[in-house]
Amino acid sequence: MSKRELIEPTPGDKRYARRDDDGRFTEMDDVGRSSAQDQKRQAKHAASKGQGDRGDRRH
Repeated sequence: MSKRELIEPTPGDKRYARRDDDGRFTEMDDVGRSSAQDQKRQAKHAASKGQGDRGDRRH
C-alpha cells in the first residue's frame, strides 16, 4: 500500500493521490471533500501515518 501524496494539478485544486509501482495514479481524492467527510464521523479505528483515507483518524 503506497502513501498518499499531495498534488496540485492547477493552482487552488489540491488532491491526495496514490501511485502504483510503475508511478501511475491509481486513486485520487479532493482534499476538501476528504477533510469534510473525516470531520463528520466519529473515528473507530486509527490509521497509520500517510494512510488517512484508510480507516479513521482520531482528532
